[in-house]
Amino acid sequence: MAKVIGVRRATPRRWACSLASLSLLCLAVQAVQKADLGGDSTVATINHSLSLLQRLQELLHSGNASDTTLRVRTTGSDEIKVFYTHQLMLSLQSEIFESLLHNQTMLTLHEPPDSAALFEKFIRYLYCGEISILLHQAIPLHRLASKYHVSSLQRGVAEYMKSHLASESSQGHVVSWYHYAMRIGDEALQESCLQFLAWNLSAVMGTAEWASVSIDLLLLLLERSDLVLQSELELYTAVEEWVSTHQPESPVVEKMLRAVRYPMISPSHLFHLQKQSSVMVKHYNAVQDLLFQAFQFHSASPIHFAKYFDVNCSMFLPRNYLSTSWGSQWVINNPARDDRSTSFQTQLGPSNHDSSKRVTWNVLFSPRWLPVSLRPVYSDSVSGAIQSIRIEDGRPRLVITPATTSSDFAGVSFQKTILVGVKQHGKVFVKHAYSFHQSTDEVADFLMHADLQKRTSEYLIDNSLHLHIIIKPVYHSLIKVKK
Repeated sequence: MAKVIGVRRATPRRWACSLASLSLLCLAVQAVQKADLGGDSTVATINHSLSLLQRLQELLHSGNASDTTLRVRTTGSDEIKVFYTHQLMLSLQSEIFESLLHNQTMLTLHEPPDSAALFEKFIRYLYCGEISILLHQAIPLHRLASKYHVSSLQRGVAEYMKSHLASESSQGHVVSWYHYAMRIGDEALQESCLQFLAWNLSAVMGTAEWASVSIDLLLLLLERSDLVLQSELELYTAVEEWVSTHQPESPVVEKMLRAVRYPMISPSHLFHLQKQSSVMVKHYNAVQDLLFQAFQFHSASPIHFAKYFDVNCSMFLPRNYLSTSWGSQWVINNPARDDRSTSFQTQLGPSNHDSSKRVTWNVLFSPRWLPVSLRPVYSDSVSGAIQSIRIEDGRPRLVITPATTSSDFAGVSFQKTILVGVKQHGKVFVKHAYSFHQSTDEVADFLMHADLQKRTSEYLIDNSLHLHIIIKPVYHSLIKVKK
């Protein structure tokens, strides 16, 4: 026998049956009155909208003069929740309800447990347009909004998900949100989740959430060059752990192993993997050619290696490694105050041939930089500056240049990547990444919305700008000249 809960129906009152219509009419009249009286200096607004919303909530809660009954049955259970509602309110918010309730006063709806548990919250939103959400409620609420075509709630929940990717949760939620976005075809939410995972992968791989990554998602991540992690070895270790946990078929494992960029791993660690990694030992034949090429890369100078092999491929392109060999952190306190500079060293390149060679980099940060073409031009006239542009109108700029030049730079250019760390919900994560070759002039939106003069700026942590500068050597094949 089905278990019926949540049944509540009070004695009907005459005024209740038209309260919903009257409420909406009042709102329309209020808008018209505001338009009519807009030019009168004596106009005043009397706003009782909050009490009106409260009356609508009471109407739902009491069930007075309801004309529609919703029976919500939980899938896989005998539990049934009953809601006494008003067709007008449901139809105004949902075209699906409008269609289902045509010539009907009772509906039986079947919902999975997580959606059924939130159905009362969902119905309340249809009455008052307000809802509170927790992380674990986002997917079932979005599912309900999508199923019944409540577009405003769909958009609201999707925006909530995009803005809470960094929120703390015991089991993680970004991976599950990505998989959900894939199922429903929400490309914007899908891209937001994927970008967050790529820029914060090192943190994700150290949590229980890593085990929930699907095969397709893992393969998609392995293709990307913008992954932020400590090293390529860290990525290989995480892939090995994932493979050991899920035990996928051999073709899948081999595809994953071939996506690892072995030239970015030192020879000593490659030797260790060949003998100590159980996954590598089992599938060695599938990656033997890549390992051999990696050892060749490490044994010769990049310029010599480029004479015989094509280096214009992802295998020889570093990802965003956080190791000190590839860059440096830079915390700028009170960044809006004045120009700042710093310097640091990186390894010339990932090749073992260059392991002892260092490049010193000079960095200049300007909070309010103006191009020469936009700087004020002064004259002897009374008016002073011809242009009205002020120095305060400048925008943040960062320039990175090598302290010296060297013949070792032949056949290689250096891509610079700036990671901007922000703090949200008590957690620091990478929210912005900018790539260029010499200065951020090449990037139109560098810290465009930062507003560094405000302590409350989301770009600042304790009034400091947290940057991580990464130098990525990009190799180029040499052009052979025929004699």
